[in-house]
Amino acid sequence: MGIALILLVFLVVVVAVVAAGVGIYNGLVRARNGYKNAFAQIDVQLQRRFDLIPNLVETAKAYMGHERQTLEAVIAARSAAQSGLAAAKADPGDAAAMAQLAASQGQLNGVLGRLMAVAEAYPELKANQNMMQLSEELASTENKVAFARQAYNDAVMGYNNRRETFPANIFADMFNFSTAALLDIPLEKREQVREAPKVQF
Repeated sequence: MGIALILLVFLVVVVAVVAAGVGIYNGLVRARNGYKNAFAQIDVQLQRRFDLIPNLVETAKAYMGHERQTLEAVIAARSAAQSGLAAAKADPGDAAAMAQLAASQGQLNGVLGRLMAVAEAYPELKANQNMMQLSEELASTENKVAFARQAYNDAVMGYNNRRETFPANIFADMFNFSTAALLDIPLEKREQVREAPKVQF
């Protein structure tokens, strides 16, 4: 009778430990999937932004023919930003990919800001209905990107907190749940891109 009781207690302890381990593992998976899903929302908004930029440049080109260097800089920065997004999309949360994405988005913000500043000198362009509509859509998209980025950073923070606390940190190391990186603007660029590009006329 005593051996059977010891075996029963042992079995209950083993089942409880296994159940706790499964719960911790599943929690880590859910948290990782959560920040990856949040990154997908950033992807959607950035793709929308990338789609608007060529139309913006084409509209501006009709009025700003001799500002070719500015227009070409916008297209080049858009291309670099798309490459940065592709790298981040392949591995959301990877520190190098997030840094590349942040840097390329900062560069794009900077050249878009310059384009809008130059456009101020062209009253006919400012009054163009297409330019006004594109500017409004771009400003709206910039706001959505900011909200999506905040949601992603919140999800990453939740995941990192979960993977670093005991006993989840043991399972995180065992099953290769690596730390996820926040999407942030590098400090040296922050002053240039703290605000969304000025796109309202």
